[in-house]
Amino acid sequence: MGIRIKKPVEEIVIDLDGPQGNAFAIMATATDIGRQLGYNALDCATINKEMMQGDYPHLLRTFLKHFGDYVTIETTDELLIEEVERDAV
Repeated sequence: MGIRIKKPVEEIVIDLDGPQGNAFAIMATATDIGRQLGYNALDCATINKEMMQGDYPHLLRTFLKHFGDYVTIETTDELLIEEVERDAV
């Protein structure tokens, strides 16, 4: 072991227009990121359950509430963006 220059962290971007935008893929990403952040299995399951308690925009808002500091989501669907932003708490 030793000391080194810190490597920059790559930005995590989820393209909602591709396979990453599938609701199940987003929930799997939430679990993966949660584990990396030190969340236990119950915490990850609770977040996924919260994500499933509404429609797709709700799932995205919940994901961003928990992981928006670490992940950017993008889409070409302007109506979806408006809906997610409009109802964000």
